[in-house]
Amino acid sequence: MEIRNNWTREEISEIYNMPVMELMYKAATVHREHNDPSEVQVCTLLSVKTGGCPEDCAYCPQAARYHTDVKVHKLMEVDEVMTAANNAKESGSTRFCMGAAWREVRDNKDFDKVLEMVKGVNGLGMEVCCTLGMLSEEQAEKLKDAGLYAYNHNLDTSEEHYEEIISTRTYDDRLDTLDNVRKAKISVCSGGIIGMGESHNDRIGMLHTLVNLPEHPESVPVNALVPVEGTPLEEQPRVSVWEMVRMIATARILMPKAMVRLSAGRVRMNIEEQALCFMAGANSIFAGDKLLTTPNPEVNEDQEMFQTLNLRPRKAFKGEASVKFEQIPG
Repeated sequence: MEIRNNWTREEISEIYNMPVMELMYKAATVHREHNDPSEVQVCTLLSVKTGGCPEDCAYCPQAARYHTDVKVHKLMEVDEVMTAANNAKESGSTRFCMGAAWREVRDNKDFDKVLEMVKGVNGLGMEVCCTLGMLSEEQAEKLKDAGLYAYNHNLDTSEEHYEEIISTRTYDDRLDTLDNVRKAKISVCSGGIIGMGESHNDRIGMLHTLVNLPEHPESVPVNALVPVEGTPLEEQPRVSVWEMVRMIATARILMPKAMVRLSAGRVRMNIEEQALCFMAGANSIFAGDKLLTTPNPEVNEDQEMFQTLNLRPRKAFKGEASVKFEQIPG
């Protein structure tokens, strides 16, 4: 399967709307051509600064304007984060992502502290990722210099549906941040959420934007909305596993080498449903009891699932380990 950046919506729609068994078979075939299907990367996501965000993302319990159970916490201390990162590593995670509920990064003491966290986690030999909101080119460079491996900034949905979900920043703001991350030679992590009242065409539209970026994101999280009481989307019905399978399989066919991440919503899936997602080409999960502020399956449940499905955790920096560590004098 050739890697392309010139897909049309019609071509993507044709793949997305294939009979689901055929779609899964095609995706599984592409997956095997480019990846080891028995490997799944285990990532841990930690909220290093929680709540009080000035944005109005309709799905997010951390927005200050919504009345949810999320308690506001200031930025964690570096040693607390290092303890969490060490625990994650011991539990089998090879990627550690830190999230801060900010609209954008500001050049202040908090950002300096995040840079220290990045240096520390990178020193553990883990892939370190951040999601901190909008980012300038200079800030992306600083994160890169501190050892940041990846930056997460989701598109969330299609450009057409975007203003139904968020009014406090534009779709272009999101694309500009992805561009700044790419310029700093940081790995890009960008995907979206399904189940927010969007149409199938919106899902196709989001994939169309991602796959036609100058370079495909190395990592594409596919999230199922976890409705939270107090947010505008609290009444949204649960996304079915077949909708997740369609998104994952289509993303896998379009972006053969990307890590397609089975992200939020996994807590509501049983092992059989998750197995279908792995068959469709997902090769990464988030572990730990929380994804920022929404529930997630516990680590021991995931270990049992890995044993049942004969999956094994993927190593950090796969394919570039020799380059990464040879340069460190012993």
